[in-house]
Amino acid sequence: MKKLIHLTLLLLVSLATLQAQDEAIFMHYTVSPILINPAAAGFDEQYNLQFNARMQWTGFDDSPRTIAARYNGPLGRTFGLGIGVWSESAAQLRRSKLQLDYAFRYPINDDWKLSFGFFTEFQQLTVDGDITSGQFYDPADDVLENLLNGDGQFDAALGIYGTFRENTYGGITFNNLVSSRLSTIAGTGTSESFFSYYTFMLGHRFELTQQKVTLEPSLMMRQIRNAPYQMDLNLKAGFLDDQLVAGLSYRAGLGAMGLLLGTRLTNFNLYYSYDVSFQRFQKYNTGSHEITVALQFKKRNKKKTDQ
Repeated sequence: MKKLIHLTLLLLVSLATLQAQDEAIFMHYTVSPILINPAAAGFDEQYNLQFNARMQWTGFDDSPRTIAARYNGPLGRTFGLGIGVWSESAAQLRRSKLQLDYAFRYPINDDWKLSFGFFTEFQQLTVDGDITSGQFYDPADDVLENLLNGDGQFDAALGIYGTFRENTYGGITFNNLVSSRLSTIAGTGTSESFFSYYTFMLGHRFELTQQKVTLEPSLMMRQIRNAPYQMDLNLKAGFLDDQLVAGLSYRAGLGAMGLLLGTRLTNFNLYYSYDVSFQRFQKYNTGSHEITVALQFKKRNKKKTDQ
């Protein structure tokens, strides 16, 4: 009986996790805003290649695992492009996702820099076929049958991202633009406006030049489909010209605290974070781990070689 309760709890939580269209599942958006805003593609005028892995609720059997690889960088003087692939698993559920990011950068003046972007994504949610051998399998369950055959979903989002005097930054992404409309048209959900779901971020970087330390408080608020409202309060610090990075995050909507550690060495970046929840489910696991490995290459300015 205890094992059955354990399995049921895992399936319910895992299904909610994978079906939440969770663009911000990675906590490292504070060091890589492209994770939550497509308009950030190529914004830093660098070519970025990064690998992310998140092990959620470690110590809990068949807990969620996510790995991702993505690239983004400038294209010409005003455009940015990005591509990302994800693979997630939780219990017997699997999700694969492909996302394409497009951005247009527009420098307003010496103080303001603005970018508009959008992403399109396709994801497929499947369940292991051996679930049909279980005693609780019901062939009349349409939802389960769709998952066995692979439930494909298409979605898109619009984003705006910008900086003021380089140290103040922020942006907003309007998420679930396709899935929310399809749900309304099909009559499977309540009437929703075009911009019902969003991810908002705002932060400022303070430079303490004498101590060679930077402090960067930021706020992230998110409301997306099939997930509770979330608000993150973040504080990131950089030492020795940001060669060492540390940070704290408090996730108010879900009640969680995270610790970030990282290093930046020329073109190589490495970040690790650990977070725990204050919810009752925490007693069944030992927290969540996340790691990001990134390579950055500056854009080369073309020079005349005529001699």
